[in-house]
Formats: sequence, structure tokens, C-alpha cells
Amino acid sequence: MATHHPLEHTALARLGARAVARQDPAYPRGLCDLADAPPVVFVRGGPIPAWETMVALVGSRAASPYGVRQAGRLAGDLARLGLTVVSGLARGIDAASHRGALEAGGRTIAVLPSGLDDVTPRHHRELAEEIAARGALLSEIASGPPRYRADFVTRNRLIASLAAATVVVEAATRSGALSTAAAARRVGRPVLAVPGDLDRDTAAGCHALLRAGARLCTGAADVLAALPRQTKDSAAPADPAPGAAARLLEALEVEPRSIETLAAAARLDVAEALAELLALEWAGVVESRPGQRWARPPRPRR
Repeated sequence: MATHHPLEHTALARLGARAVARQDPAYPRGLCDLADAPPVVFVRGGPIPAWETMVALVGSRAASPYGVRQAGRLAGDLARLGLTVVSGLARGIDAASHRGALEAGGRTIAVLPSGLDDVTPRHHRELAEEIAARGALLSEIASGPPRYRADFVTRNRLIASLAAATVVVEAATRSGALSTAAAARRVGRPVLAVPGDLDRDTAAGCHALLRAGARLCTGAADVLAALPRQTKDSAAPADPAPGAAARLLEALEVEPRSIETLAAAARLDVAEALAELLALEWAGVVESRPGQRWARPPRPRR
């Protein structure tokens, strides 16, 4: 039985939001891996998906054009594969990740350092409305703005534990995104980092993560390879209405299959299937073979 928070009948009700207690079946299971899991979280939007089907994308607020492009492209590729993108609504990499997922027609979750009634940062309130309509907003703070500067950092552990993997797209050596990576490691989730220019300050944190053992991320294929086996072995993550890319991924095998066979299996015409496969190839998720045949890349040996 759901436990109700007093705010459900006032501010939360006006927002169309709800309080979800830890004993509630709708409580995000990934948060339970935290030593200090919040007893209640506040959610506006749809249900929070299973943590195995979510990926956190985080990075610098002062993002470079390169970082913004990489975040948007990666988020879009993951969203087309049926995964949900989690981030923190901040300017820079966070916002690019949310927008990339939305533009691809996918879902995204924004974890706020404030209450749902006082979206922070304020200049992303319109983006927050889009996210609530297509995904969800989540916070452990009942109401109001962030109370302390530390709220921004403590919020990051929620981002990391909600997702099956954390990707740091661009970060300086003192970036808050590195605290998200550290939180992911504490709960046993894989950490990936996107490399950048050697002389770019906002790439230095990513390079430090790579030197410390983070996995290299050059595209969606690297993220898929890092996800839990139960996610990888089911050809596409659980999704109530999987898109064309997710249906194609479900039909692909290591042995090459013809474009006609794949199109029929994914309920697409050949032209639509080809366009989707080319996008998946760009993301590194599929490989083209002679004779208009396509296959999954063989799983690397560890």
C-alpha cells in the first residue's frame, strides 16, 4: 500500500506529482542500493523505469560544443534503443542529454537538487515541463529551492543509483560529475567516460577517470556492452512500445540477416529499416555485411 506524504494533498497535488515511500512498489529499486536511500522521493510524470534499462549521462555545466554534440548524439542513440536517459537538468551536458533523448522520441528522467515546486535551474523550467510530459522529474526534497550548495552534490548519488551505468561525457578535474561517477562505483555500477581533446580543461576529468579504470565510451555500443547481462541478453530493453530501432535490435543476431528479413521482423518497410540500421551502424551497435546483410558485432572477450 502506498504511503502518502502530507504534501500530496497540497503542492504536490497541484503539480500532478506524488510522494513515493520506500515501502511502495513504485519506489525506484535502484535507490535501495544506497546506504542512505531516501525514505521518500517525489515524482512528477510517468513511472520510473527499472534501473537496468536506464543510463545516466552527466558532465560539465560549462560544456564545449564538442561535449554538447556528443551528449546529444549519445542520448538520442540510447533513447532510440529503448533506454531511458537520466541526468540532472543542469546547463551544459545535462541539458544536452535530456534534449537528445526527447528529440529522439525517447524518455528521460531529471533528478533535481530542489523540490518539484521550485525547479532548479529556473532557466530550464520549460525543459522540465517537457521532461515531465515524456518521462519524469524526481527529487528527495519535499519543497522549495536547494537548501545548501551540498544539495547539488548529494543529489548526484540518486542519478548514479537510478541507472545501470553512468557515462561522464565531459568534465573538468573538479567537476561535480566526478562525484556521480564515484557514487556509481560505490553502488557497483559501471562508469564510462568519453575522451576529449588533450588540451581541453573540460576533458581532463574524463581522462582521469579513464586512467583510473573507467570504460572508454565512443558511442552507444560501448554503453550496451557495459550494461547488466539481463539487459544485454534480452535484445532490447523492456519498453511498453519499443521504437523501430529497438525492434530491429531485437531481430538482429550475430549471424548476418538480410535487410528484408530484418524489416519484416521489425514491422518496417525496407527503406525505413535501412535508415534505422544506418543510424545504428553509426552508433556502433550493428555491423553491415556484404549483400545488404546486417549483424550484431560479436561480443568482445573479457
